[in-house]
Amino acid sequence: MTQNPDVQARKVVANIALSLDGRVNGQGGEGDMSWIIPHALTDGARDHMVRVTGAATTALLGRKNYEGFGSVWPAVAKDDSADPRDRAFAQWLDETEKIVFSSTRTEAPWQNSRLADADPAEEVKRLRRQPGGDIIVLASGSVIKALLAGDELDRLSITLCPELVGGGARLFPDGLPATSWSLTDLSTTESGAICLIYDRIRNAG
Repeated sequence: MTQNPDVQARKVVANIALSLDGRVNGQGGEGDMSWIIPHALTDGARDHMVRVTGAATTALLGRKNYEGFGSVWPAVAKDDSADPRDRAFAQWLDETEKIVFSSTRTEAPWQNSRLADADPAEEVKRLRRQPGGDIIVLASGSVIKALLAGDELDRLSITLCPELVGGGARLFPDGLPATSWSLTDLSTTESGAICLIYDRIRNAG
């Protein structure tokens, strides 16, 4: 991983919710995520989301999350009755550069969005050479896996939900390179979820 010494290092962060058995969705497939909602709507989880996204100026999304987020958050950004933390996140997401990894979409109509056809790890290497704040992956497991495979993740932000869902996609498949991480932050939520932040341990040089 090479960086331009004249550009301040940009931290690459992955933010995602996982079940106790390491799943990003349940047995019903990609849309089976209702088990996450009670844990995402707590004060602790909302505070964690605002905290972990605050330093980011670029968001990375897969197609499905781009479409899902785009159907919900722009309305929240304009909703005076929304929880202030939800509205703050929604407004941040509206204003933030959003890069969408998709082989099927031909346009990205949400403001400040653009499509990327490069491998996520290659795109991140390019972004690291540009000025800006943190680069954050928002819940897109395919993008996170690609960055783990390319050793281009600096931080893992995991909300561990106290649920055993018994099936579904795993975030960490066999075959990823072995890496070491340090726990740098831990908080709990009212629902019993644990918000964990791990930073990548890299050898100097």
